[in-house]
Amino acid sequence: MDLKITNYLQANKLDEAFQLIVSEYHQKIYWQVRRMVFIHEDADDITQNVFIKVYQNLGTFKNESKISTWIFRITYNETINYIKKNAKEKNLSLEDYSSSIAKDLMADEYYSGDEINYKLQNAIACLPEKQRLVFAMKYYDELKYEQISDILGTSVGALKASYHHAVAKIKEFLEKND
Repeated sequence: MDLKITNYLQANKLDEAFQLIVSEYHQKIYWQVRRMVFIHEDADDITQNVFIKVYQNLGTFKNESKISTWIFRITYNETINYIKKNAKEKNLSLEDYSSSIAKDLMADEYYSGDEINYKLQNAIACLPEKQRLVFAMKYYDELKYEQISDILGTSVGALKASYHHAVAKIKEFLEKND
């Protein structure tokens, strides 16, 4: 799919490329965002903002990385900016903001998880921002460390350490809250 998108971009067929991007990446982006902000409406808004940015900047894509890496980097930046803005508005640290949002998860009409999933989401919410993101990309999105490295601009070694620490903290949280 990325090759087809790249071909459209090289032929300056931006609308066709954008349509393929939306069909290929909408769900992936939504769930990447949702795992960071937890609430459907917030994830939906951020996903729309991501696609607006992708559309606005599609003509400037330089093909120096995979299109998916470029899109996920935009997604990461939009999500982090959203979280920082809302945390600041509520006068909370990033960790406290994420933790408070996760606790409201059961009230989200779109949340369909069971009690075990709810506990896991709360454990993930307690992670520092980078560990939470690395965990989500590795565990849920099943991205390779090299892909995550390209998206986040962090070394593979640092990502492996972040993931290891995240798993340990999640395990500790679940054992304490069982």
